[in-house]
Amino acid sequence: MIDHSLVKRFRQEVGDRLAHQRRLDQANGLPAMTGEDERQFARALISQVLEEHARSEIGLGRTPPTVEEEEALAAGIHAALFGVGRLQPLLDDPEVENIDINGCDKVFVSYADGQELMHDPVAESDDELIELIQILAAYSGLSSRPFDTANPQLDLRLPDGSRLSAVMDVTVRPAVSIRRARLGKVFMSDLVGNGTISPDVGRFLSAAVAARKNLMIAGSTNAGKTTLLRGLANEIPPSERLITVERALELGLDQFPELHPNVIAFEQRLPNSEGQGEISMAELVRRSLRMNPSRVIVGEVLGDEIVTMLNAMTQGNDGSLSTIHANSSMEVFNRIATYALQAGERLPIDATHMLIAGAIDFVIFIEKRNDYHRGGTLRRYVSSIREVNGCDGRVLSSEVFAPGPDGGAVPHAPVSCLDELMAHGYTPGGW
Repeated sequence: MIDHSLVKRFRQEVGDRLAHQRRLDQANGLPAMTGEDERQFARALISQVLEEHARSEIGLGRTPPTVEEEEALAAGIHAALFGVGRLQPLLDDPEVENIDINGCDKVFVSYADGQELMHDPVAESDDELIELIQILAAYSGLSSRPFDTANPQLDLRLPDGSRLSAVMDVTVRPAVSIRRARLGKVFMSDLVGNGTISPDVGRFLSAAVAARKNLMIAGSTNAGKTTLLRGLANEIPPSERLITVERALELGLDQFPELHPNVIAFEQRLPNSEGQGEISMAELVRRSLRMNPSRVIVGEVLGDEIVTMLNAMTQGNDGSLSTIHANSSMEVFNRIATYALQAGERLPIDATHMLIAGAIDFVIFIEKRNDYHRGGTLRRYVSSIREVNGCDGRVLSSEVFAPGPDGGAVPHAPVSCLDELMAHGYTPGGW
């Protein structure tokens, strides 16, 4: 067992010494430490603080910590400084899927095998939990994000790529949900291997990306949309310049320069306490078009940025990728129309349908469900791919891949752009 009160105290001491060194470096005109240099220096400070603690304990006639206890304390202090405190062991567990926190001592963990179990408290109090989230908000993403009574909602990307969403004051106790990024660098072969897509669907989607088709990935919350988007993005040649636009940085394509050396990652900026300085998703999509992109990737469409994005797709920026919440591949068109009605342009439904028909080539629907035939294992898989064929008062589409006997997508109808896909290596397997 680790003494969390000691971890909290030593974290403060190390943090103060680290801040003092930063001020000294600045006063002496020295360059700021890199992130890795700061972590290495912090490790030296942690060792120093723990050694001082051991001497103090001996001086008071008490038994100093054992080697194992010191190692646990050092790991806890480092996690509190640069990680997520007591949450770190959960984020280090490759089998953890999601973490839901309803107050500091009500922690529910979902695992890859479908189990959901209660976990130990992640903080001593709700105030300490809020303080942890505030620290993360200050150092994650491109800009500090407030989390307080005036700003009770927060979305951010954790250092390991997981997505955190937190609320306070609008709930009885602070609530946090963390969706793990278990597959950071993911390829189509990985998705075929874990059953998300069949080999035929994998070849089809790879060819669609190579042919610069505009793809919209749809599904429910936690269905695997972002993971599929990463897999598709990794089919894009490294010679292309990518611009990603997200509410909170999550895709992380810029973290793999060997795959994508030329990436600009945009993150929405929230207004400050005076309501100034906001930069919306729609503005960032517009800005991205002026940055010479080969492709624009919008992490998740949730509002009026949809109109700007669809316009971009119809103005020569082919090969765009995005995700959207929907209950079926067919429902995507109504969802987009609803978002378009909320936009400043107030596009009527007919105009929106025309815009969709000119912009989107394929809608890919991914779903999740417990497979009770396999012991209740949680399963994610692409069940439908719909091709957009045109507009006649409504969006015309055909389901070229439909759910098969096991739910996974199988060939269902001919593709109108088959010659184009075949030129990029696709060979139809089931028509």
